[in-house]
Amino acid sequence: MSLDFLLTTLIIVASPGTGVLVTLAAGLSAGPRGAIAAAFGCTLGILPHLAAAITGLATLLHASPLAFQMLKAAGVAYLLWMAVRSLRADGPLAAVDGSSERSSGHIVVNAVALNLLNPKLPLFFVAFLPQFLDPASPQPIADMVRLSGVFMALTFAVFAVYGLCAARLRRQVLTRPGLVRWLQRLFAAGFLALGVKLAATSLR
Repeated sequence: MSLDFLLTTLIIVASPGTGVLVTLAAGLSAGPRGAIAAAFGCTLGILPHLAAAITGLATLLHASPLAFQMLKAAGVAYLLWMAVRSLRADGPLAAVDGSSERSSGHIVVNAVALNLLNPKLPLFFVAFLPQFLDPASPQPIADMVRLSGVFMALTFAVFAVYGLCAARLRRQVLTRPGLVRWLQRLFAAGFLALGVKLAATSLR
């Protein structure tokens, strides 16, 4: 495992995106437990894409404009729905009891769904990860799983840090209704911007 892989992966994971927004919102609304649940959900959502890459489905997606467009359309629709929900009282920034298993479960499911509908992840496993695989290795799948495990570990760690930092500000934020409304608009704008950016994404 090269230092280049670790640094590049860290940059990719730490860059603001859907997972970061979801984890920040979970930390603000549900506290530390919600932050960890969101980080776990985002990490768990990587597994289907890894499985697709190993079985060749990601390569098919990369080669099929129609399949890519369908997945992208679903992802854009979900991001736009999240943008609308962010403005609602029961949206991602709604104050919930962080000790509630249902709340944590809902956060995990939502984070997994966002990653499942992210067409960039399967392309990551097709276009990015193979660059760090040894073509002479007798166990390429094992190498891919190992590098993917590092990617997932960094994803969980970075997202957990984002979420826990947000959770520390939870009390100060939720006691200021004006600030909450401002954050709702900010998160809605963020999800909308990500939806527009995803809509403009192409295979090449």
